[in-house]
Amino acid sequence: MNAFLSGLSRLRRGPCEMVASIIIAIGVVMLMQPFAIEFFTWSFVVTLIGTVMFVIVSHFPE
Repeated sequence: MNAFLSGLSRLRRGPCEMVASIIIAIGVVMLMQPFAIEFFTWSFVVTLIGTVMFVIVSHFPE
């Protein structure tokens, strides 16, 4: 448990926000593509995960 908490303390806002933004962008692209219904079906979930991740990560230290 202590190793997990020390690992969390090393996370920084910049790189994690970039990952969250990329996940949101992937979700939007999945929403707008006309080829695969599976991508369209999962696009909302992917966008939602990216948004929740961005909100959580925005509270990390600089």
